[in-house]
Amino acid sequence: MGKDLRIFGARAVLEALEAGEVPEKILVQHGLSGGLLTEIQQKARKQNVPLSFAPQKAFNKYASRNHQGVVAFLPAIQYLEYTDLIDSVVSVEEKPLFLLLDGLTDVRNLGAIIRTAVCTGVHGLILPTQGTAPINADTVKTSAGAVFSLSVARCPHLKDAIYYLQSSGVRIAAATEKSEESIYDQDLNQPLALLMGSEGKGIHPSLLKLSDMQLKLPMEGNIASLNVSVACGAMLYEILRQKR
Repeated sequence: MGKDLRIFGARAVLEALEAGEVPEKILVQHGLSGGLLTEIQQKARKQNVPLSFAPQKAFNKYASRNHQGVVAFLPAIQYLEYTDLIDSVVSVEEKPLFLLLDGLTDVRNLGAIIRTAVCTGVHGLILPTQGTAPINADTVKTSAGAVFSLSVARCPHLKDAIYYLQSSGVRIAAATEKSEESIYDQDLNQPLALLMGSEGKGIHPSLLKLSDMQLKLPMEGNIASLNVSVACGAMLYEILRQKR
């Protein structure tokens, strides 16, 4: 991956934030205080970087590093601005395909979805800035390195990405088991963004109502739903089938 995905020590973390680095999260040992920590907290808040406190034992694994009770975790990839990603894809693709993930918190599911996305020709992945699984070493491993072949953007609020996609001529297809429409009955051979939600809560209602179409996979038997990565894969392959 080219660089260490962690920064150790309060001063080093602060300097990274000041240099424009945007960590996935910052972990601080309980009981720490002082001017450096205050500055870190202020900059983390300003840059929407999650900061959490943990007991000393959580830092035992970093005993060989001079962590001083502060560790920042960097993303494994360079994220794009969502507007730049959408503009760059729409300008060259006649029928672009985007993937939006709402509230997906499991890194292995994210890695599996990214691997399938690359295999099915997704042009760009858009994630919310907060409340989503990070793209870290586990994600990279589960994706079999596919994450490095996919353009990924982050957006403070997915509704902003949805509005921008729609204004760019891209329709939003939301995957929800509550829909009456089967994915196999819809025309998906068009500029499209597939919106997937978390396994537990699904797509947030405020996003669901913004979608242009709502789709479900037909189910047999007494199991109500699929693993989100499996469901996403089935839907992406149906989109690919129609495009061919």
